Amino acid sequence: MNIRPLKDRIVVRPLEGEDKTAGGIILPDTAKEKPIQGEVMAVGPGKFIESKGDRVPPALTAGDRVIFGKYAGTEVQIDGEEYKILEVKDVLAKVE
Repeated sequence: MNIRPLKDRIVVRPLEGEDKTAGGIILPDTAKEKPIQGEVMAVGPGKFIESKGDRVPPALTAGDRVIFGKYAGTEVQIDGEEYKILEVKDVLAKVE
């Protein structure tokens, strides 16, 4: 993958949801929920604040695992794989 997000955006590869329920029922693709977790693949340079003449780098790095809003960001397909481009403010938490 050769993509570089701009400003305070990140590229995330969504992690797939479970194929089975807790009771062992196998879910078809149409019944699965949209993924809300993913792995950060690329991070932009950060938001530029003109009044200070400074750039604020994001608190995330490539390889971080994050939780984001179900309908946040823009879905894109690169080299046959699904990714999401999100603003850092759309990230709800970092999973450690």
